[in-house]
Amino acid sequence: MARAFILVMDSLGIGGAPDAKDFGDEGANTLGHIAEELAKNNIPFSIPFLEQLGLGLAANLASGKVPEGLSEQPNIVGQYGSAIERSAGKDTITGHWEMAGLYVKEDWGYFKDKQNSFPPELIQAMCEQGNISGTLANCHASGTKVLEDFGEEHITTGKPIVYTSADSVIQIAAHETLFGLNRLLDLCSLTRKLVDKYNIGRVIARPFIGDKSNNFSRTKNRHDYAVPPYAPTLLDKVQEKGGEVFAIGKVSDIFAHKGVSHKLKANGHEELMEKTIACAQNAKSGDLIFTNFVNFDMDFGHR
Repeated sequence: MARAFILVMDSLGIGGAPDAKDFGDEGANTLGHIAEELAKNNIPFSIPFLEQLGLGLAANLASGKVPEGLSEQPNIVGQYGSAIERSAGKDTITGHWEMAGLYVKEDWGYFKDKQNSFPPELIQAMCEQGNISGTLANCHASGTKVLEDFGEEHITTGKPIVYTSADSVIQIAAHETLFGLNRLLDLCSLTRKLVDKYNIGRVIARPFIGDKSNNFSRTKNRHDYAVPPYAPTLLDKVQEKGGEVFAIGKVSDIFAHKGVSHKLKANGHEELMEKTIACAQNAKSGDLIFTNFVNFDMDFGHR
């Protein structure tokens, strides 16, 4: 069957692009740095299937070096390559849209200040219209670290944790049961309207569970409120030709549900892969299966 697959290892980069310095990312190469760290500790780096697909050689194209521990002459079973975005920016929407054939001609808006990141009028509007007494964090932060730093205060005060990153995004974290999942989603939907004037790509709801800084964990009920694509993407074109699009993980949210036939949530890489395989077994010729393996990013952060 002639099915197509796009499988994204989110945040597992293989080398920086020419404009990396514009984002403070010079020298970025997550795969290469993991390999270096393993080599330092005499731990074997073994990814035989991905090597056969060309990951090590693609990393060589992108960074000029095959990651330590990987073969320079693997038994390649397909084709491989590396690519550089044409689009402005470096955020999730930009990358996924371009993978689907739609590049972003103008850069998004960003909250660039590391501390006190959000305009006071935005926070005030969120509090007044969202019926909350205030917010916590208001800074650039890793999603895992920000829960350690502010999670207990959130439980005590009921104030949601609001933070951003180098992406065009505002993220709102709140306890899934104590604050309430539906209340968090409503707040994020409201915030989506409030940040349109700042040209922000996404508002992300980040529900979590736990009761202490050392046991907080984010749940699979994350939801992205994204700007819709401004023109048709590969997803739309697959549907136009009679195919179905299986969007697994956060993919549907990134495309604001445009061009998606089936939206499938999953929690963790194992479940994401299980659903990808199940879709592959049921998909017909001409269908597209698009999965984002988010835990590289979600569990370990952009750090």
